[in-house]
Amino acid sequence: MKIIFEYMRKYKEIISYLFWGVMTTMVSWSSYSLFALLLKNQGTSFAIMGVHTSMVVLVSNILSWICAVLFAFVTNKLWVFCSKSWEIKVFVPEFGKFISTRLVTGVLEIVLVPLLVGIGLNQTILGIEGMAAKVAVSVLIVVLNYIFSKIFIFKS
Repeated sequence: MKIIFEYMRKYKEIISYLFWGVMTTMVSWSSYSLFALLLKNQGTSFAIMGVHTSMVVLVSNILSWICAVLFAFVTNKLWVFCSKSWEIKVFVPEFGKFISTRLVTGVLEIVLVPLLVGIGLNQTILGIEGMAAKVAVSVLIVVLNYIFSKIFIFKS
């Protein structure tokens, strides 16, 4: 038992990031599912990089990204990187950097999910269009977001 506690203390930040990353992913996936269900009758398609895909997938993905980023900022700030200050001089730079780096990974997600759906990773999971692509892209995004947060935003 002592070994487990030592391991948890040593890797607290990574374990915390993974936990809150899973929670953020759940916010993303559940909000994506909600928006996809609410918008499913608005079905039009468009082309991205020459690949035809669904407008429902794109809009649902953008809205779910916004929900997830706001949730992730608060959880990363408070419980992963333990940045407790809400003073303007601390909060504004952190939030600005957080949004900036999340925009980079957000653009990747917003482009990759519909693109993967368009090229064939279009399996529906639990009746949700594009969910297989959403899951696949999420893995890449979680890794990149940790690196950006650790190096650029919540520096010790």
